[in-house]
Amino acid sequence: QVQLVESGGGLVQAGGSLRLSCAANGSIFSLNDMGWYRQFPGKQRELVATITSGGSTNYADSVKGRFTISRDNAKKLVYLQMNSLKPDDTAIYYCNARYWVVAGTKVYDQIGWGQGTQVTVSS
Repeated sequence: QVQLVESGGGLVQAGGSLRLSCAANGSIFSLNDMGWYRQFPGKQRELVATITSGGSTNYADSVKGRFTISRDNAKKLVYLQMNSLKPDDTAIYYCNARYWVVAGTKVYDQIGWGQGTQVTVSS
């Protein structure tokens, strides 16, 4: 019943900015690592940025200095602030989360994905 929903994608001009949001909904016992991935046409999904529950971040080299991942644990939200966008940032961006769910007396470590949001950067 856990659902990740992205928003904030769209069409922007090169050099512009977008802020993606991802909301984690459902019965989550613990929301752990979260991240953003992107997929180019005909390519495998690749990591953009990750953030731990404690706020430690990691970025792909291609976005370092331009993108910032952050989270609001109370609201179960993860953000991706994208600045200085380039045409080759054009992709479908997916929210990812690792979380614990409780079923009966058991705790399960699971991974979820959002439906994706299109980011298009024009030249």
